[in-house]
Amino acid sequence: MDMEFKYEKFKDLVHYICHIADRDELGATKLNKILWYSDMVSYINHGVPLTGAVYIKRQFGPVPKDILRALKDLSEEGRMAVRDIPYFKDTKREYISLAEPDISRFDKSEISLAANITHDICHHHTATSISAATHDIIWELADIGEEIPYFAVYGAQLGEITEEDIRWAKESIANNAALYNE
Repeated sequence: MDMEFKYEKFKDLVHYICHIADRDELGATKLNKILWYSDMVSYINHGVPLTGAVYIKRQFGPVPKDILRALKDLSEEGRMAVRDIPYFKDTKREYISLAEPDISRFDKSEISLAANITHDICHHHTATSISAATHDIIWELADIGEEIPYFAVYGAQLGEITEEDIRWAKESIANNAALYNE
């Protein structure tokens, strides 16, 4: 399984998301969640994340460790501008795409996945609602600042333990014990 972090692909995904999202609908929280879900859904569906970014637990949910670096690099390359604007009684980070994004590192299904997630989060969630959605068991079990491993996504949906599960576990333990006792 290829879990390598692909920084340039990550940076291109950040740019693509900022390019296709309505500026009024995309702030830092939503951008971070779009990246999180893009990587996690790809990991669940294909066994590999879209970018391999490292996500860490922050107060408002998982955040890609390299997001600030990517935004800085995109700004320095003249591909994007980032600024803080007044937003109600607070400020909001605004992302302005200044050039066409390079999507050559993505196949059609990857770019479609990112576009669908961007649309869903931007048009069907507030920053508060999408932040709350990522405060699941995966987020709860990590400490602030701790890396959240991709495989943790498999523990997000807890299920009933059946008699068949218990029977399988007992047989596995017995088989492993027999191997070690030979």
